[in-house]
Amino acid sequence: MRKAFKVLDIFAGAGGFSLGFKMAGGTLVGGIEIDQWAGETLAYNHPETQIVIRDIQTISDEEAISLFKYNKPNVIIGGPPCQGFSVCRQGRGDAKDPRNTLFQEFIRFGSIFEPDLMLMENVPNLAKIKTKSDQAVIDIIKDELIKLGYHVDYSVLNATDYGIPQNRRRLFIVASKVKITHPFPPSTHTIASQSQLSFWENSLLPCPTLWDAISDLPILEAGEGAEKISYSKPPETDYQKRLRGNCKLLYNHKAMNHTKRMVERFSSMSWGDSCSDVPDHLRPRKRNSDEIATLVYDQNNRRLHPSRPCHTLPASFYANFVHPYYNRNFTAREGARIQSFPDHYLFRGKPTVVSHKLLAREGRENEKFLCQYNQIGNAVPPLLAQQIAHHLFEQLSGCKEDLKKAI
Repeated sequence: MRKAFKVLDIFAGAGGFSLGFKMAGGTLVGGIEIDQWAGETLAYNHPETQIVIRDIQTISDEEAISLFKYNKPNVIIGGPPCQGFSVCRQGRGDAKDPRNTLFQEFIRFGSIFEPDLMLMENVPNLAKIKTKSDQAVIDIIKDELIKLGYHVDYSVLNATDYGIPQNRRRLFIVASKVKITHPFPPSTHTIASQSQLSFWENSLLPCPTLWDAISDLPILEAGEGAEKISYSKPPETDYQKRLRGNCKLLYNHKAMNHTKRMVERFSSMSWGDSCSDVPDHLRPRKRNSDEIATLVYDQNNRRLHPSRPCHTLPASFYANFVHPYYNRNFTAREGARIQSFPDHYLFRGKPTVVSHKLLAREGRENEKFLCQYNQIGNAVPPLLAQQIAHHLFEQLSGCKEDLKKAI
């Protein structure tokens, strides 16, 4: 009989990690998220789950046990924001040392519940960072997990290798109570053309492209669309059929409002072009000025190729990419499709907000929430999480059966 996997997602965000583990057969027993809007998205889409919208550092060991005493998790997943640790909680020491960061909360919850499995997601660069004392951060993380009695493995996975139409490389750290021989799932897809595939790769499927992901969505020009909208045509690819499911309505498909000048700028761009490639008179202006900016960020507002996977979606992807065919940025739903969220998954909060730097300058920190685009860009792609979870669940179930036979 297959083991029941009860999952707690800490630093849960909008719930991409959570959703993937649910789709793999796990039971989501809880989610902890500090941001109000992301927490509302999590709660809306997982109504049967206990969602705690709080700073995890304010939850004591005793309260954590009480919160989940009827549904003790045996799997803990999460993505503590290691790349953002600029200030230690104690106000001293090495900010790059994970023991001074929110990773310590991941360790603390592991020590509280002693789950069979812990899985952490983060940026690939975490495997290269060293502390002031020249210790590799990844080694410190491994040592901390080993102290809790876990076998630890890590690897950088690319979403395109698993059928997600996005070049998104992320580090995954697996910690399990029993040794897992093959902790990471084998690739199922490739971005190579069929003619480029070698004899040994011919079992791999072609990864969907950007256009394979979004071509069936209603056509929108700048400023058009709505938070709830009807489909305008049937799905055109297997990927689209999978994410549509039985949905009758589409959510979060509202195009941003662009100035006439910005639309004209976008109209001058070919696939692969960014703001640095447009005619001089259409280049961005300096803030609060009619003067053309001398410094233009090449990564901003790049028109993407439809026949390739998308670039990595960052939290601010509303300003990073231009639609392959229309003169506007992506909608939140187009980003969700690229991230492999199903169409029924609704994102709460405002589509966009003013920059967090501006809020800080104006003393409006109480308005600092993760908008729909932030929530989507920060997420673990659910279809990637599903494949990792399914692989680990199968491995763990096999380990349990082998252990019983040995006894």
